[in-house]
Amino acid sequence: MRPTLTDAPVHFAKVRDVVDRSSQSGYRTLRSDARDNRERILEAARVLFAAEGLGVPMREVARRAGVGPATLYRRFPTKEALLTEAFADQVTACRAVVDEALREPDPWEGFRLVVERIVELHARDRGFTAAFLSAYPEAVDVTAEREYALRAVADLAQRARAAGTLRPDFVLDDLILVLMANDGIRAATPEARVAAARRFAALMVESFRASPDRVPLPPVARRSG
Repeated sequence: MRPTLTDAPVHFAKVRDVVDRSSQSGYRTLRSDARDNRERILEAARVLFAAEGLGVPMREVARRAGVGPATLYRRFPTKEALLTEAFADQVTACRAVVDEALREPDPWEGFRLVVERIVELHARDRGFTAAFLSAYPEAVDVTAEREYALRAVADLAQRARAAGTLRPDFVLDDLILVLMANDGIRAATPEARVAAARRFAALMVESFRASPDRVPLPPVARRSG
């Protein structure tokens, strides 16, 4: 039976409903694809920055993520924007370390904790070290976290000096030197790099102590060939 003119509104309503559902489905798929692309880009950036530092080209991040350069730049117009998102977890971890150190009633223990934990955190991610040390000052979150951490270390150092446990000539630049030296550690595996960083941090902490204690150092890590 052929549709009559009186059936037309019903017919067109059904067609419009089918089109609307198709459009909504496509929109949801597009949003899902965009979300997946973003996560792949961030994961690729985290892996590459952690292993190789911030010198990794954006095109290499795109290649690793399996997306085109246009997709990468649509999500992250600059490398600063990308690393700010990629290092969000490290920023959170750094803040947690500093806050824990500030809650420590013994200022020396707080100072020791913040140095050792931040050194280990940086050993796990070379890119974060570069960002922390102002290689990319426009990465606002990382810059703010650096300033927060340095203010906390300055406060802990002042209290530890007053308690007679920290050598009186310690300055904040010494912590920056520690992080720069820590970034130069090379090891056969990421695990060995972290182990070497822990030993290095323990040595540095003892060098800052007003009266060095003979506490055992962490195990020696195997060096890279």
